[in-house]
Amino acid sequence: MSTPTDDGFFMPAEWALHKRCWMAWPCRTELWGEGLDAARTAYAEVAGAIAEFEPVTMVANGEEIAEVSLRCGSGVACLPLAHDDSWMRDNGPTFLVDGKGGLAGVDWRFNAWGGKYDTYADDAAAAGAILKHLDVPAYPAPLVLEGGSIHVDGEGTLLTSEQCLLNPNRNPDLSREQIEQHLRAHLGVRQVIWLGQGLEDDETDGHVDNLACFVRPGVVLALSTDDPDDGNYAALQDNLARLRAATDAAGRSLEIVEVPQPARRTAEDGRRLALSYVNFYIANGGVVMPSFEDAKDEAAYALVSQCFPDRDVRQVPLLDIVCGGGGIHCITQQQPAVEG
Repeated sequence: MSTPTDDGFFMPAEWALHKRCWMAWPCRTELWGEGLDAARTAYAEVAGAIAEFEPVTMVANGEEIAEVSLRCGSGVACLPLAHDDSWMRDNGPTFLVDGKGGLAGVDWRFNAWGGKYDTYADDAAAAGAILKHLDVPAYPAPLVLEGGSIHVDGEGTLLTSEQCLLNPNRNPDLSREQIEQHLRAHLGVRQVIWLGQGLEDDETDGHVDNLACFVRPGVVLALSTDDPDDGNYAALQDNLARLRAATDAAGRSLEIVEVPQPARRTAEDGRRLALSYVNFYIANGGVVMPSFEDAKDEAAYALVSQCFPDRDVRQVPLLDIVCGGGGIHCITQQQPAVEG
């Protein structure tokens, strides 16, 4: 069977024009507990903010469609689809284009972040179901991968982390070189830049969307801290060093823009929350980014606005979502616009 790269497909940058944004309604009571209602309110707020820039479709279990319609309003479409959790970036399809009007998607293997949950069969089937609904070609990939673990510049360069993709709870039988081969074959990339470790207590095992992202070719926004006593200091300094030493697929050294992390916050069980200003969604003409009731919120907003001078940046309170283990980028998945 041919690969996407064989057929001329590649993953475009997230700032390319979108057809719509895909999300999934929170439903795992094991995860959210008493915070489920607050999480749903926060998801609806994120969906509403994105809907000001582009269409949004919220996937929901059949019995929750009415609630989604009521809480999200007419600006957000609903699609009945069985699912176990609400992190569309991770278990949804990775959309591809061929530059000639073609659209396709990668259906990665999904194992609930290395077996963090026992029930995930519906989530594992969701990407294929969405691609079937859209009637676009699906490329099943022989690789366990979550969408939040990768980020591309649309010109052949991919960011990821060793902690996640090389974790034995994902693909224990694959080497780094074999994983890189799969990334090249399924995403059309030529250069893979490996960061090291992720954030302290990050349940995703170091997803890159909390660490760094391209804001345009050759320019990376990266999370940082200057506090040597902080539990994230060593990992973030190492990641910055790796980025400074790296070159992209075009042979360019990277320009690094640092954004300081918010202050430490903990969940009720003492676990550190994975707070990151890098975890945002680039929409058509806009950026929807988090706020954390933190002293650095305003400065982070100004920095992201500088990185995207032609886009309207909106900040949405996110603590009720981060308590579940992810951010705005984690709960969204862009579908590129194509001609025709």
